[in-house]
Amino acid sequence: MLGALVALVLAGDAASMAYAQVDPFKTFPFAITCKNKETNLVFYLSKVADSGTATYVASDGIAGTITLDGKAKAIGDEGGGSCVGKTLQELRTSGQALDIKP
Repeated sequence: MLGALVALVLAGDAASMAYAQVDPFKTFPFAITCKNKETNLVFYLSKVADSGTATYVASDGIAGTITLDGKAKAIGDEGGGSCVGKTLQELRTSGQALDIKP
């Protein structure tokens, strides 16, 4: 049992280290546009944790998170907007994700 736990922890560390070597600007969009109530917002990429969670911020401290294989979540606002619950692929398909083209 202890051996399995150690293997699981090491596998998680290896995944975090592998992700840390990926350029976040090649995996996450630079900005995401969302509509919340009657306001159009642009959320800019603020940080990407080693765990692979990207945080996006807009004006007035409005923020949200998303992972490569997860769905967008609002931080602190239970209502959210037009991005909440969408994957990165869905945001890209709908034209809401703005990538930087080198």
